[in-house]
Amino acid sequence: MVVTLIVICEVAFWVLLAGGLALRYWAKMPRASVAVLLCEPLLEVVLFVVTAIDLKNGAEPDWKHGLAAVYIGYSLALGHYTIQWVDVRVAHRWAGGPPPSTPKYGVPRAIHEWQIAARWILAALIAIGLLQGAIWYVGDGGNTGSLVQWQQRMLFLIAINVIIALSYTVFPKKAPAAVSGRR
Repeated sequence: MVVTLIVICEVAFWVLLAGGLALRYWAKMPRASVAVLLCEPLLEVVLFVVTAIDLKNGAEPDWKHGLAAVYIGYSLALGHYTIQWVDVRVAHRWAGGPPPSTPKYGVPRAIHEWQIAARWILAALIAIGLLQGAIWYVGDGGNTGSLVQWQQRMLFLIAINVIIALSYTVFPKKAPAAVSGRR
């Protein structure tokens, strides 16, 4: 049941996002768009409550509960950023908005990568916290090995993001040389 709900929440996230952006750019209803987009966090609340109820009703904690924690962490830490990222691209493509402006070179790119890493680290820490709460909730009597494995995966995710951001800091991508005016 938890896996089905995760899939439903993921599909609902994209449907709400598409609906909100359609209301904003095609129907020219910005207030309705905001109302639809503000429904996004409700998905995480529903998933969290159902996951807690599932554990409360005696379900053995397994990978599904861990995945729910990771999904909630992602949604809380990166959901707003994802919505903004898509919004800028939709505005540019279909509403005459400015092009996306992700820095490509040097220090600005390194700063951008650290900002992305910080979001992923926050997502991982939220997931680790939710997983730890589930471990404490289940107690010593339950098999919490799969939840601990998810915590280890989140630590790995943190390490990968730090390495990526660090690589842009230590080895910054340089802008291409300007084309000379030779004939």
